[in-house]
Amino acid sequence: MKLLEIRGLNTYYGESHILRGVDLTVDSGEMVCLIGRNGVGKTTLLKSLIGLLTPRTGEIFFNGESLSRKPPHKRAQLGIAYVPQGREIIPHLTVKENLQLGMEALKGGLKQNANIDDYIYALFPVLKEFLVRKGGDLSGGQQQQLAIARALLGKPKLLLLDEPTEGIQPSVVQDIELAIRRIISETGIGVLLVEQHLHFVRQSDRYYAMQRGGIVASGQTDSLSRDIIDKFLSV
Repeated sequence: MKLLEIRGLNTYYGESHILRGVDLTVDSGEMVCLIGRNGVGKTTLLKSLIGLLTPRTGEIFFNGESLSRKPPHKRAQLGIAYVPQGREIIPHLTVKENLQLGMEALKGGLKQNANIDDYIYALFPVLKEFLVRKGGDLSGGQQQQLAIARALLGKPKLLLLDEPTEGIQPSVVQDIELAIRRIISETGIGVLLVEQHLHFVRQSDRYYAMQRGGIVASGQTDSLSRDIIDKFLSV
């Protein structure tokens, strides 16, 4: 059984047809990368998965269960975590407070889940150093690590990442790549990644390429051709 299965998804903004018959799958323990130029519908797909947008037609199944009638908070409780483009950490809260917000998705919420797993600090050591620092005072790369760590504290089965390396210095990009691969190998979660950074794209197991709201190519990432890279990646 697929962890995530999308069948024939069509999503609109008003009367603008954005997603056009999208089919896509993600298994547990694999990273799937969604590539394509800006404006082709990648973020719209992620927002449809978490329930911020309602597809007009099509189906989304998570662990074999239809998500069609489930609101965003129910999808989070089922095990879907989303790290949006721009990170959206809360600038006036401390790093520790931002991290604790990730545990709202757990059974009992923050009332029963206040302790931050040391695993998070093993993945992102810089966060332990800055627990009392305001989130808004971190660098872009540190904020991205914070956003991913916050999502992981909800113990998701599926992690959705929207351009996590955008605007981040190369050394931190590498840290994030290594952390994501470690998370997958050690926890068995699935990852759906939207990314333009070629090196990070090549860390994934499979890819889907989008154009004009539809999937136009897919395959194993180790078979990515120069033609596909030139056509669908901003490199």
